[in-house]
Amino acid sequence: MNAVDTNVLIYACDQADVRRQRIALDLITTTPDCVLLWQVACEFLAASRKLSKQGFSSSQAWERLAEFRGFMPLVPPTGGVLSRARDLHLTRSVAFWDALILAACAEAGVETLYSEDVPGSNDIGSVRVVNPFA
Repeated sequence: MNAVDTNVLIYACDQADVRRQRIALDLITTTPDCVLLWQVACEFLAASRKLSKQGFSSSQAWERLAEFRGFMPLVPPTGGVLSRARDLHLTRSVAFWDALILAACAEAGVETLYSEDVPGSNDIGSVRVVNPFA
């Protein structure tokens, strides 16, 4: 199973970087067995504010999220996500929000997370982190 991080969803909507936008849209629409983590969906709605200078509105963010859900089923967090995130955060020094996403991946059985910005973590447990924009 695969998943995308919030930055992939943001780039899919960002008209300022056509190359990254194309890569992001390709990942979202063609990656097999790709899921949308609850944490990523929520973070996308909050982070999409940075696209407001391009005229991207909150309504558009909700519309795009609905489109993304058409390609990727939504995976809600389990109770184990917080425990796993705590361990990653405290023992591996993974940033808290990244730890939540990585923990959600592990709980959902995600093997590959496509992300540009999970620093210092090529592999965390059973989750391999791949930068699709490199």
